[in-house]
Amino acid sequence: MAFVNYASREITCKIVYYGAGLGGKTTNVRHLYHGTAPDRRGTLIELDTDTERTVMFDFVSLTLGQLHGFTLRFGVYSVPGQIFYAATRRLVVRGADAVVFVADSQEARFDANVESAENLEADLREHYGDPASVPCVMQYNKRDCPEPVPLFKLQRALNPHGWPEFEAIALRGFGVETTGRAAMRLAVRAIRRQLAGGVPELRWSASG
Repeated sequence: MAFVNYASREITCKIVYYGAGLGGKTTNVRHLYHGTAPDRRGTLIELDTDTERTVMFDFVSLTLGQLHGFTLRFGVYSVPGQIFYAATRRLVVRGADAVVFVADSQEARFDANVESAENLEADLREHYGDPASVPCVMQYNKRDCPEPVPLFKLQRALNPHGWPEFEAIALRGFGVETTGRAAMRLAVRAIRRQLAGGVPELRWSASG
């Protein structure tokens, strides 16, 4: 749910990168951060273990334009992919304006992708009732790995809802900005609908 600060004329949207462990979520967030001008980004916060798996979340704030006279900011998060951080994932997903599911194209990670997709649907259902109420984008990452899972197999298993989908090689930056922009556009589209409807679902603040 977007947060609107009426006094400072700012709208903050929440984009969450979701997927199995080591699938490339953090790499996506890092590329978005480094690809944004320094005066339009906040500090990149990463909470990792020694193996570089995200423990809590990664976060960066990006300022990327105007909407109805409000400065538009995006809080971009990635969630931990490991099964035993399920509670943390549910907490981070809460309030998301759009979700990017990052799928690992390696055959060895196929089952982990499927499980993570099922977890996402359960998390969205828990918070919103209808998982389809939150716009989602699918990214098929690591397409340069040896013998990647065929796209049709990933699409059939992971994207039955027909979300916008993109191929990516996040380590090289390929597909990262395209995926991120798609998620942001979907979030803004939802916010425009809320504004047009009298802003019943946006949270407003009168303080600076």
